[in-house]
Amino acid sequence: MYSHVMVGSNDIERSKNFYDALFGAVGGKPAIEDDKGRLIYMHNDNIFLVTPPIDGAPATHGNGCTIGFAMDGPEQAEAWHKAGIEAGGTAIEDPPGIREGGFGQLYLAYLRDPDGNKLCALHRVV
Repeated sequence: MYSHVMVGSNDIERSKNFYDALFGAVGGKPAIEDDKGRLIYMHNDNIFLVTPPIDGAPATHGNGCTIGFAMDGPEQAEAWHKAGIEAGGTAIEDPPGIREGGFGQLYLAYLRDPDGNKLCALHRVV
């Protein structure tokens, strides 16, 4: 259903430092930068991009939006969360851990990136 996810940034270098650390913690590679200054991350057949807004207006985060990243296990989610905080992200919501809900047990960890985008590491507990 999805082809990619893209978020805006007001400081691409800051975003590169953050996302390189975040994705590096789970085995991803540093960003490829295209000729328009966009950061491109490719991992496990998925594409995530960071861009300065094309219209020249400031980047803003979406209120109520969350971008979720699948994790192999709780340890990987914790490494992702730790790397994100150390690279300038902000821990939000409850601390990383198991949540019960309509989808069964989920191990979740939440961050905001330096531009305020809400991110989630998710592992489905079997």
